Amino acid sequence: MYTRRIFPVKGVIRWTRRHIFLFLILATVPVFLFEIMRWKWLHVPWLPLGVLGTAVAFIVSFKNNASYDRLWEARKIWGGIVNTSRSWTIMVKDFITLKHAKGNETEADLKRIKRELVHRHVAWLTALRYQLRKDKPWETHLKNQKSNSEFRASQYTVLEDTVPIEGVISDYISKEEQDEIFAKGNQASQLLGIQSKRLGELMRDGLIEDFRHMEMMSMLTELYTLQGKSERIKNFPYPRQFATLNYVFVWVFILLVPFGIMEGFENIGDRIIDDLHKSPAYFEVTQNLQLFIGRHFVWFSIPFSALIAWVFHTMEAIGENTENPFEGGPNDVPITDLSRGIEIDIRQLIDDTDIPPPHQWKNDIVM
Repeated sequence: MYTRRIFPVKGVIRWTRRHIFLFLILATVPVFLFEIMRWKWLHVPWLPLGVLGTAVAFIVSFKNNASYDRLWEARKIWGGIVNTSRSWTIMVKDFITLKHAKGNETEADLKRIKRELVHRHVAWLTALRYQLRKDKPWETHLKNQKSNSEFRASQYTVLEDTVPIEGVISDYISKEEQDEIFAKGNQASQLLGIQSKRLGELMRDGLIEDFRHMEMMSMLTELYTLQGKSERIKNFPYPRQFATLNYVFVWVFILLVPFGIMEGFENIGDRIIDDLHKSPAYFEVTQNLQLFIGRHFVWFSIPFSALIAWVFHTMEAIGENTENPFEGGPNDVPITDLSRGIEIDIRQLIDDTDIPPPHQWKNDIVM
């Protein structure tokens, strides 16, 4: 998998800063009631809370493993698309010849036909990635989250969200083929169908032998298979019952954490005061500082509660943002860049001209 982004701690904190402030507030309220209002009964024993935290950790780990499996499978599928695209181009380059031609085709005609087939394959890549970038109902809420939408707007741009497919695909196929594929629902499948039809015509004209035609058809079948695997991941989300319950369990634990650790921090403060009484400090300033810390040590539970809540919530958010590997997040499979890399590679194989440059990274993020 490509290294999409070296995600620094600063970036993670920026991404989760709103929740950090929320966790600090949620941790402050119980301590205020416990210490200022003297509601000393307002605490939860740590033992049941620890059991709950262990269960939540297992659930979060299960979701993150499943989400990573979806991401890694998507990356393997696109690795297969890279390899199959090269194989297809080599077959186009070497299998289509004038040796058994039945017409009056020339070398210039042969070069035009090879260019047509390769360009149509690039059009298939374009149509497929546009289909995979379309928003699904279960993806929309993630994009609309304030932290995600702000990061997306300020750090990078998804090409498929800003440039319509018609303006991109027109460079690779004719106007007639555009009209044909956009009259149907699945443009990528229609393009592979056109490729199959064209291979039949080339075999009829004697430009491809029967055996070579079968081999090239097997490549189209493999491309159909890889497209179907990509669509399976895109169209079937991580089961919502697991995702929703996981989210609820994490927040139940986050809300209970401050109530579970306040009493422990207060006990630490009491021990500090007891130690001071047993062994008074030599300097009065040190003694007063130690006494102050001991009396108010319970307030140190606030940053610790926020830290625990931040860790659990961030792990849950990572799994949530990883489960849809084609939606265009900063850590998704970079299908736009992969498509451009494939295009450059296969067009160079047939000595094509006007090859576009590689996509430029923005803020160390490549789409």
